Amino acid sequence: MRCYLHALLMCVIFAFVSMLYVFNQLASTLETRDSGSLGKAPRVYAGGRGRNTGRVVSKAPGVTGPLHLDDDREGPGSTIHGSRDETMHLAVVACGPRLEETLTMLKSTVLFSQKPLHFHIFAEDHLHASFSKALESWPSMVQPRFNFTNYPITFPSDNAKEWKKLFKPCASQRLFLPLILKDVDSLLYVDTDILFLQPVEEIWAFLSQFNSSQLAAMAPEHEEPRIGWYNRFARHPYYGKTGINSGVMLMNMTRIREKHFKNDMTSVSLRWEEMLMPLLQKYKLNITWGDQDLLNIIFHHNPESLYVFTCQWNYRPDHCIYGSNCQQAEQEGVFILHGNRGVYHDNKQPAFRAVYEAIQKYPFGEDIVTSMLLPLEAALQDTTHTYCGRSSHLFTRRLQQSVQSVLREATRRR
Repeated sequence: MRCYLHALLMCVIFAFVSMLYVFNQLASTLETRDSGSLGKAPRVYAGGRGRNTGRVVSKAPGVTGPLHLDDDREGPGSTIHGSRDETMHLAVVACGPRLEETLTMLKSTVLFSQKPLHFHIFAEDHLHASFSKALESWPSMVQPRFNFTNYPITFPSDNAKEWKKLFKPCASQRLFLPLILKDVDSLLYVDTDILFLQPVEEIWAFLSQFNSSQLAAMAPEHEEPRIGWYNRFARHPYYGKTGINSGVMLMNMTRIREKHFKNDMTSVSLRWEEMLMPLLQKYKLNITWGDQDLLNIIFHHNPESLYVFTCQWNYRPDHCIYGSNCQQAEQEGVFILHGNRGVYHDNKQPAFRAVYEAIQKYPFGEDIVTSMLLPLEAALQDTTHTYCGRSSHLFTRRLQQSVQSVLREATRRR
């Protein structure tokens, strides 16, 4: 009998300690939130004349309010509950010498998308004026397509320096976007080294394909386990067979803010803001890729919450450096190019650099075929000595279709 009573007493003590831990984390989170550590005022701008709203946009993107879908998925671009806001919200975090790269990424969105865009630019303070000057200098023909807001880099006061230096400077800012952009329902986060080869609308449409439990979408880190990093080297839990890559991350942030996440720190499910700091404290000695590793841990324990899109939506050198291993890109072309490891700026992967320079150098208003597409195709002919160069026709397949859509739209407007 004493053994049973002793076991019962131990269970009660363990449950009590677990609850104390959770309430302590919650109290710390609320204290941080109330103290304004994430609340430095953003600087809001609107491209074009007379469109500066002077406030943070509070409209929900894609639909009005949070998505509430049955398990049966609606088709891409469908209207939910008969109401829809056309604005697509895109966030990027730029620290260090990332100004020009970020502007080229934003340029690729404006070139091909027809629906309005709102850019949420998180950058070091000294970069804000440069972003504003560059975006406001874009010609009047493209100004009506976008607004933008500049935000300071902000982390919770506890371990702020540690968060800022995790993996790459400021990269972990993306983890706090649901807590900062409280009035934004859904958001597409992208790294600075992303290039859109087709309209943003195409990936935005995945929001309408989320089932009732899904709240984010990402691509696998690898398609080929034999060259996968997570399945060979990770010292922490990760999603699926080869992990996920967070360079392109589509989020229903309303659902993220509302969900209680399963975890391996306590038997009690935790909210997003309650979970981040304990995750960092537990795994900081075991993570290599910073915030991406933390996202892998989160979705390892909550796999039902993730929608996985295929590799052509986040095509990286890993997909071609050892030979083509993205089957979907082979069939349909590359939709979004991700030039990680600095390949836009060195000579290791000249095919990636050729695409970047073609978009960067293209002058708004010039003929897009003769000033961008044809010079790019010519430049790619000189990259066939590399494996990625031999697959470079995959880069232009979807791009050609996007260019044709732009030309048709221009003809229609005349």
